[in-house]
Amino acid sequence: MVRKIIRIDEDKCNGCGLCANACHEGAIEMVNGKAKLVRENFCDGFGDCLPGCPTGAITFEEREAPEYDEAAVKAAKESNQEKANHHDSCDNGMQHQPGHGCPGSQFKLFVQKPAADMSGTPAATMTNHPSRLMQWPCQIKLLPTKGEFYNGAKLLIAADCTAYAYANMHEDFMKGRVTMIGCPKLDEGDYTEKLTEIISNNDIRDVTIVRMEVPCCGGLQRAAENALKSSGKFIPWRVVTISRNGNVIED
Repeated sequence: MVRKIIRIDEDKCNGCGLCANACHEGAIEMVNGKAKLVRENFCDGFGDCLPGCPTGAITFEEREAPEYDEAAVKAAKESNQEKANHHDSCDNGMQHQPGHGCPGSQFKLFVQKPAADMSGTPAATMTNHPSRLMQWPCQIKLLPTKGEFYNGAKLLIAADCTAYAYANMHEDFMKGRVTMIGCPKLDEGDYTEKLTEIISNNDIRDVTIVRMEVPCCGGLQRAAENALKSSGKFIPWRVVTISRNGNVIED
């Protein structure tokens, strides 16, 4: 039958997983980092997934497709819920959402616990130190390009090795900032376009770039600097370089 159904443009999909989370029927799943309409007969054509897409990758189209199967959707939900009840211990305290794609890419904001300012405190003396991560995911490639959590935010664009090399990363750099991490040597493609969209589409207050001293980290710095220039905005920014033995060598 010919009916209205969603279409996902893989070239526009950034793999954030918000559409999979919004699809109550379980028609969309994350496959190899991209959203896929894996069950056409589970798509009701109402478009709950459309508002959740930050890149406009999802649209409606009318084409030949299987009829929406409400009974199959209900049966799948019940089956998934039974499986979830048996594996709650694997969810690390997060509510299981059957059929909604990879839990690792589902967006979540955190309320940071208040704590005394511990900037400059040696890591060895810290106990019960709260995490300063404000949101999940934190990988540049998985973050949406637009969202309320960006508005008025300070950005931390960090090479992923910096958190392991610099002991006080959470207090000195992540605290009060939206953290986004990446490795230009291991990730495919360039971050410039994604970072440009984030800076252009949102009210960003300032940007801190934290990189390692190794040459390959220059790719992350260049991408961030090019994004700032391409955005056409005047935003305060700085670059901090961390040595391989964990010291700040340039700020």
